[in-house]
Amino acid sequence: METYTKRLKDLREDHDLTQEQVSKILGTSKQYYQKYEKGLHPLPVKHLVALALYYGTSADYLLGLTDQRAPYPRA
Repeated sequence: METYTKRLKDLREDHDLTQEQVSKILGTSKQYYQKYEKGLHPLPVKHLVALALYYGTSADYLLGLTDQRAPYPRA
């Protein structure tokens, strides 16, 4: 099972984004986002949801709980 830190980095790179660009999407600093990718700070739920929506995936995929990239149907 992949850790969420690897998934964060892989998705960012798959979308050809820099850490600075993702940090702006989240409304945080580049330094904080770097710490999320390195696992030095836990990823806040609001950022987890924002990234899942931005990347078009599920929070479970980002967290490494499933290997299915497709998001769940919206309730």
